Amino acid sequence: MTLFPDFLPEKRCPDKVNARQWTPTSGRDRVRHMENDRTISASRMRLPRGIWALGLVSLLMDVSSEMIHGLLPVYLVTVFGAGYAAVGLIEGIAEATALIVKVFSGTLSDWLGRRKGLAVVGYGLAALTKPVFPLAGSLGWVVAARFIDRVGKGIRGAPRDALVADLAPPELRGAAFGLRQSLDTVGAFLGPLLAIGLMALWAGNFRTVFWVAVIPAALSVLVLVVAVKEPRTARPARTARFPLHRAELARLPGAFWRVVAVALVFTLARISEAFLILRACDAGLAIALSPLVLVVLNLVYALTAYPVGILSDRIGREGLLMLGFAVLALSDLVLALDGGLPVIWAGIALWGLHMGLTQGLLATLVADTAPRDLRGTAFGLFNLAGGVAVLVGNFASGLIWQAHGAEATFGLAALVTALGLMGLVWLSRHRPDRKE
Repeated sequence: MTLFPDFLPEKRCPDKVNARQWTPTSGRDRVRHMENDRTISASRMRLPRGIWALGLVSLLMDVSSEMIHGLLPVYLVTVFGAGYAAVGLIEGIAEATALIVKVFSGTLSDWLGRRKGLAVVGYGLAALTKPVFPLAGSLGWVVAARFIDRVGKGIRGAPRDALVADLAPPELRGAAFGLRQSLDTVGAFLGPLLAIGLMALWAGNFRTVFWVAVIPAALSVLVLVVAVKEPRTARPARTARFPLHRAELARLPGAFWRVVAVALVFTLARISEAFLILRACDAGLAIALSPLVLVVLNLVYALTAYPVGILSDRIGREGLLMLGFAVLALSDLVLALDGGLPVIWAGIALWGLHMGLTQGLLATLVADTAPRDLRGTAFGLFNLAGGVAVLVGNFASGLIWQAHGAEATFGLAALVTALGLMGLVWLSRHRPDRKE
């Protein structure tokens, strides 16, 4: 038994199980076995169109969000005079809000048996908040827009992830989540690149760049409405109790709660990307080039997430996940060094590699371990735990940075990550022998 089983017994792909359990003895069996292998291999090239469409939706929204997010930390500090602790608190509240809201939207999608409608509401709300950033005349307006934007992200996140799980065949689940994550991340480095170009074109005019970010957000909602079809499998076959009912939650297996526990520890240790931007600026990066931090991070992230997802379908998730968290600890150590911009860029690239190794895998593990009719709830609870950790971790990071500097902040994050990794290795070696 693995710490995080790739599939619950009832979800195993019959073809894959059969391929593992029998050895062809006759010529006819061998031919059938080879045809079966070719069918599985060919199916890897045919992810459902809905997965690609959801990836495009994520790409467009991330172009919009990261055009703003790539400039926002510097905008808050230089234009509105916000301190590092304030930036940490704002980012913590914003990201925690998104993750906490997911528990309710995911649960509601299970109860209603519909995912797409909630995803449209979430993406639509985020698109509507984008004009507030260029119109804001005070810090309060910026904070409110950031908060509401993250509410939209929270509403759409769990139903969208559950929709990916509903659309993807079990043997392609890692690839499906990896593809969506990769396309999402392509948007996350195209957005900052576009922001850099527009800042140079318009002589550092933040508000004009923010206005351009409205366009891809609107296109994202349009693609979701037109191109994504909800599968019938998302609809419940029976009238279910509300998924947050105690009896329903008891159906979530121990393997799922282990995924939540692992994500909680490492999310607590993972510092907001806003601090990566501020770290690079402290090391000498020009303010106009600050979005370049997200370009480098997300380029590495995008290039690794999809291949890692495919690899996890073949060799399992657990070892890759451990590798990802080891890379996070190394990244924190590099960022804690005072070695100038070249060292900081190396730490940022390692940060992107850790994201590619972990984020899609964690989402895949939630889908692997949760019953189909509770997937939305499972993603919501997973993100609820992450939301609490993000809020605590980011506020603490801002306070430590303000009191002791960047080196102490990243050094402590490396220590917490290393301790969490040691706990994960120990748990893997001392897992219970009984089946869930």
